[in-house]
Amino acid sequence: MVITTLCYIEHNNQYLMLHRVKKHHDMNEGKWIGVGGHVEEQETPEECLVREVKEETGLTLTSYQLRGLVTFLNSQYESELMFVYTADGYSGELMECNEGNLCWVDKAMVPQLPTWEGDRVFLDLLLSGEERFFSIKLRYEGEKLVEKKIQLYREKYHKEDTKSQMRR
Repeated sequence: MVITTLCYIEHNNQYLMLHRVKKHHDMNEGKWIGVGGHVEEQETPEECLVREVKEETGLTLTSYQLRGLVTFLNSQYESELMFVYTADGYSGELMECNEGNLCWVDKAMVPQLPTWEGDRVFLDLLLSGEERFFSIKLRYEGEKLVEKKIQLYREKYHKEDTKSQMRR
């Protein structure tokens, strides 16, 4: 199973999106995605996230949050476990990306962009303001989404809440 990261960088009610139009034989060709990539040997997902964002955008993340996990199963590609992040702090200047065109897109417009059908599942959660951690299973046959399962995790109880829950 391949392990990857994906990040939606936020600024002024916009996400930084990558329109994948520069690589040949790209499984994401023509689609709009966040930024990220493959976790390398001896690298944590967070190290991958920071490295990939720097490589693809020129930006250095200073504030980010793990929002969920997505398991992709596909009849044509290797299975993938993706760590999904949002980021609201960064430094540096945006640079040109060799994988596609970077563009700040109003969050209200993001659902209208051509994406993988399954990407809409977790994008809808992020754009709706959902704050709970999620785990999603997406199974494809080729480019067709044939199964989706969403698990949302409630926030941890505070000590006081736990005690009152135990008394019930």
